[in-house]
Amino acid sequence: MGTPQFAVPVLQHLLDAGYSVIAVCTRPDKPAGRNKHIQWSPVKRLAVEQGLPLIQLGDLKAPQTHREIGDFNPEIIITAAFGRILPPEILKLPVLGCLNVHPSLLPRHRGPSPVASAILQGDTLTGVTIMLVDQGMDSGPILARREKNISREDTTGSLTFELAELGAALLVETLPAWLHGKIQPTLQEENQATYSQMVTKKDGLLDFRLPAEELWRQVKAYHPWPGAYTWWRGKRLIVHRSLPLNEETRGATGEVIATPGPCTAGVITRSGILTLCQVQLEGKRLISAVDFLRGQKAFIGSQLG
Repeated sequence: MGTPQFAVPVLQHLLDAGYSVIAVCTRPDKPAGRNKHIQWSPVKRLAVEQGLPLIQLGDLKAPQTHREIGDFNPEIIITAAFGRILPPEILKLPVLGCLNVHPSLLPRHRGPSPVASAILQGDTLTGVTIMLVDQGMDSGPILARREKNISREDTTGSLTFELAELGAALLVETLPAWLHGKIQPTLQEENQATYSQMVTKKDGLLDFRLPAEELWRQVKAYHPWPGAYTWWRGKRLIVHRSLPLNEETRGATGEVIATPGPCTAGVITRSGILTLCQVQLEGKRLISAVDFLRGQKAFIGSQLG
């Protein structure tokens, strides 16, 4: 059970390891983009390519859904970024339970946006967890965990890609022992639990009343979606890459100034300067700050927000 790109390596590793995947469950197709064309999920694309039986689930609580999954008589269910809490009727179907591949070191960062939350909060360490699914939000007992350092350059996009591969590899390493009853799951420490929130488009708006360090983490956490952005001359200006500069300068919060180095423009914040390295003006392509300044001479000295 899975939907986005994160779940694709999990399914692929199961197939490569020789496991019999008797069905793939994913969310229904939905319209995307300006033209609202119907778009398949990444997991559906792989399932169709591999000729696997496909179930696109709507209401998980519907008796018909329980019967449809139950007819496959699954021995075990694997979930990865499925984005839905499984009801008891589905959890009790597989004799060996439901296992989930989660991109954080549980119980830290339960919920829908663990990777973005790790970057937003300045974590230097994350990882993946294989857990036994229960009726809570990522609260089930743990079978295995593996750590991964977060680099200063990591974005949610790059880190999610690495954690997907790490989680898929850990799953196929863990499965044989679980299938043979050689793993005793460990209960999570509830007093250590933290929760991530659903990311929305408006979360990307940069507030220059915050410190530059915090805004820099926001740029990384919201790349590639929804994108960290500000407003300039009535148009959305997306900041794809930035760096914090721990220097104070005179000027108003949100004022654009010239800065040294490859990121030739910066914005005055509450504490420090957020230098802009790669930007994209609404309706235009992504370019470096150097190229942007060549075409927008009035940018320096202007006010953002």
